[in-house]
Amino acid sequence: MQCMKCGAKAEKGYATSVTDLGSCLLIIRNIPCYKCKECNEVIYTGEVVKRLEQITEQAKQFTQEISIVNYSSAA
Repeated sequence: MQCMKCGAKAEKGYATSVTDLGSCLLIIRNIPCYKCKECNEVIYTGEVVKRLEQITEQAKQFTQEISIVNYSSAA
């Protein structure tokens, strides 16, 4: 896969996402992705984006200040 930002080669890897939901900080670890070797841009497939949206919606129901989710456990 090629990086959409710089055009260099992107390789499979894993990423961590931090999202501020207002009342909660959501950290999702071990997200499968493609990472650019040159600029470190992170690229998610459509399937992963859809699952991240589902995880985020579920996390909004939590009343904790910080939620840490392992992608592979939630997927």
